[in-house]
Parts: sequence; C-alpha cells; structure tokens
Amino acid sequence: MHMADALLSPTVAIGVSACSMVVAGYCLKKVREEDDPKKIPLMGVLGAFVFAAQMINFTIPGTGSSGHLCGGMLLSAVLGPYAGFLTMIGVLLVQCLLFADGGLLALGANVWNMAFYSCFVGSLVIWQSFVKTGLSRGKIILASIIGSILTLQLGAFSVTLETLLSGITALPFGLFVLTMQPIHLAIGLVEGLITAAVLLYIYDVRPSLLYGNAKTGANDVSISKIVASLGIVTAFIGGGLSLVASELPDGLEWSMEKVAGTSELEASGSMHETAAFLQELTAFLPDYALPGSESVWGTVLSGLLGSLIVAGICIVAANLFKMFKSTAHE
Repeated sequence: MHMADALLSPTVAIGVSACSMVVAGYCLKKVREEDDPKKIPLMGVLGAFVFAAQMINFTIPGTGSSGHLCGGMLLSAVLGPYAGFLTMIGVLLVQCLLFADGGLLALGANVWNMAFYSCFVGSLVIWQSFVKTGLSRGKIILASIIGSILTLQLGAFSVTLETLLSGITALPFGLFVLTMQPIHLAIGLVEGLITAAVLLYIYDVRPSLLYGNAKTGANDVSISKIVASLGIVTAFIGGGLSLVASELPDGLEWSMEKVAGTSELEASGSMHETAAFLQELTAFLPDYALPGSESVWGTVLSGLLGSLIVAGICIVAANLFKMFKSTAHE
C-alpha cells in the first residue's frame, strides 16, 4: 500500500507529513518516559523482520491481486505503540530511500497510512482490550486478526481520502473506495494470521515481552536467543522466500488498474520532479533489483542488506536520540 508521489498534491503531502512528524515527536517523548532498554535489540530485529516480510507478496485467490504484511500491528503488540511507530518509520524510510518503494514526497503519507492506525488503533484499542483481562492463545489470534483487518481498512480509506483531497480525478472517490476496501479486507485477514503466528511464538517463549502483559513463563527464553532466532528467520525470508513472492499487483495497484486503467499515474510539478530526482540519487537497488539486471541476486541482496540496514538504523537511532537512559538487561 505504498503510495507513489503522483497520488498526492504537494499541499496534502506536506500536511500529512507534518501530522506524521508530530506523532513521531510524541512517540520519542513517550519512549524516553518508558525507558525500557530491552526494546533496543527487539526494535532492530523486528524492524528487519517486517522489512523482509513486506517483500513477500502473497496471492489473493480469485482476484488477480496480491498483498503483503504491513507490520505495524505486530510491532506495536511487542514494542508498544510508541516504539512500534518509530520502528515502522525506519522500515518505510529504508524502503523509500534505498529501494524506491513508495514516493519520497509521499513518505509522510505512507507513514500515516501504514503505521499510525496499526500502531495506535491496533495497539491501544484492539490489543489492549484483549490484554487487560489476561492473554491466551485464542485472544492473541483474535486480536491479531481483528486488529490487522480494522487498521488496514483505515489505512486503505486514508489513501482514497488523500487522493480525493489532492484532486486526483483519475481516481473518483466513491469508486476508488468501493474497490480499495474489499481487497484490503482479504489482505488484512492474511496479515492477521501471519501476525498471530509470530506473536504466539513470543507468547510461548517469553510472554512478558508482549505489550501490556505482565505474565512471565516458567522457562522464559533469553532475549538474546529470541533476537537470534528472529534474525535467522528474517535472513531466510529476505534472502530466500523473497524469490517466490507473487508478481501480481498489490491491493493499491490492483485498485488503481480497476478504476483508472493503470497503476502508474503521471506526476507533474517542480516538487514532484525534485522528489523524484532525489530518490533516484539514493535508490541504489530500485524495485529491489540490481540496476539494469533481472538477476535473482538483486532480490537476495535487497532482502539481506535491507534487513541489516533497517536493524542498524533502529538500534543507532535508539542510541543517537537517547531513547533509553539505562543499559539493556535481561
């Protein structure tokens, strides 16, 4: 659901970006107040996992479309809404700047659509309503599915609203909404199942890592072992499973083709041209491939290198911005 620059007017792009920046500043303040340093390695490895998982587009049967994990619900169910939101920014920033996935002008809108609802509505409304009465495997599954479906619906609706406010006449609001919402309902269901699988693993090995859950297990696995296991899975996904991702258009591209007859609208104006120029300078593996080559090694390199960079950015940023005062401990 990464928006391209052509879907937004500069005014709307700047406005939504300002909202995302305000929320990011608030999250930074809240994370410092929480002062939970064990989140640093988890931010790194979970951010890397979400990056790698987003490379795996899965087919939505009978539609000709595909979808991929958004990841905000997963991040916030472990890290909480504030650290989860900041981690999602790291993922989307790397995707935009290094791989040209989502427009540079649209970066703030993509943060809002893919991170705000999943991290705040998904965590503070859906997840917390299940946690407050005690977690169980069944509750984790329900919270993951309901949260993923609801927040993806909100994100998809935001996309249509932003195009309306931007005056994108090729995508009439009513028809665009009626196309976007059903396909993202199906995508949300699959995301919910993936999210549940990861959260159930964490619940089994160290339940106290789940946000808002104070329950400890009799044989809690160390954080370092959890980070290592998730790191191995991330490497397998990014460097291996990414090669078998569906090539069908994702939910947004599919909806645009249904409504406008194309998934690529033309952008015009100096701000759009400047953003495109800057993105070309930074994107050394555009579309997760080696420039001018269709070699599978481009995808493998993108998955592995991108995951490492996301992890590094999350960990470095946590220290650079002094998010945590203490030293991480078990």
